[in-house]
Amino acid sequence: MILALALGRPAASMAQAAVALPAPPSPTVTRPLPLPLPLPLPLPLPLPLPVVPPAWSEAIDPLTIDDEDFARHRDPHEWTGLSVRRLIFSDGEINWTVWRIVNEQHRDGPLWVLPHDNENATFDAVLVALHSYGGIAMAIDDRAGRMNYDATSGASVDPNRHFYDAIPLYTGRILADLGDPPRLIIALHTNTPGFDPSLSLCPIAGLGGGGDISIRLCTARYIPHPSLTHSWPFDDDDTVALVPYAVDGDWRTGFCARQLSMAGFNLITERVAMSDGSLSNYALFHGLQYINFETRERGSDAVGLANARSRLVAMIDRMMTLCGDQQLLALRPVAADKGRR
Repeated sequence: MILALALGRPAASMAQAAVALPAPPSPTVTRPLPLPLPLPLPLPLPLPLPVVPPAWSEAIDPLTIDDEDFARHRDPHEWTGLSVRRLIFSDGEINWTVWRIVNEQHRDGPLWVLPHDNENATFDAVLVALHSYGGIAMAIDDRAGRMNYDATSGASVDPNRHFYDAIPLYTGRILADLGDPPRLIIALHTNTPGFDPSLSLCPIAGLGGGGDISIRLCTARYIPHPSLTHSWPFDDDDTVALVPYAVDGDWRTGFCARQLSMAGFNLITERVAMSDGSLSNYALFHGLQYINFETRERGSDAVGLANARSRLVAMIDRMMTLCGDQQLLALRPVAADKGRR
């Protein structure tokens, strides 16, 4: 009060002074902190890739080689900038012949894998893709069959069910050109129309067939994400993209899966717990980027082959536009594909 008088201010009464004092803080209620969300389990480290000696090989002339796939492509312009070698090796009781086709001007593109020799449109499509996006193609020669059959031993094997760590020679030869860092693997297939309804958890009346891949098929392993527009090339149920993901993971972690689904693809996500020997499963467990494009088998006449090829190429083109930068691929103008539709 003496200080107040000295400053020329009226002295406050004791009551006023009491009112001016700040109120004591209200008692606080201590609440337990929310428990932190559990962190996702770390993914296991990818398994190492096999290191195997190179296979015996020979350069071949694609214009003269006696093979049904090359016989459809005798135009020299189709082979400009491409080199072809024939690899021959044995893996246990099975003898293998593989065509290795390289874009010599642009070797840094994807690794294209064609497991089944009877799916002719895949060979036609990969020639277009090699010119468009470069890279290296590995095409299994099964003498125009689906299975690789060895007449000497009587052994028969599906080339797309032979990718196991316990069989390193075959896998190491097919994937020898992956590079470091590994390039994107793109597998191409055609499939039988429809699907066996007994395989599906969601069979639909009136639908059937003999295949095992369709956007209408749903199992604990194959989860369909159908196109909402059904626009070409997804105007049939057998034209699909397939990407694998781990059983305890999110399907959107599959290569380009989210982008393809949003872009109107027929997309199948493969939920993998244990390998079935397929390349998709092998790629998943070894930390490799992988995608598979499939379309309906439409026969080996010119019209049917052109139709299937065009659908495969259309899916490749769209994916590369959406996700090619994920692999730092230098996208080039798409090569002319006459009669795509």
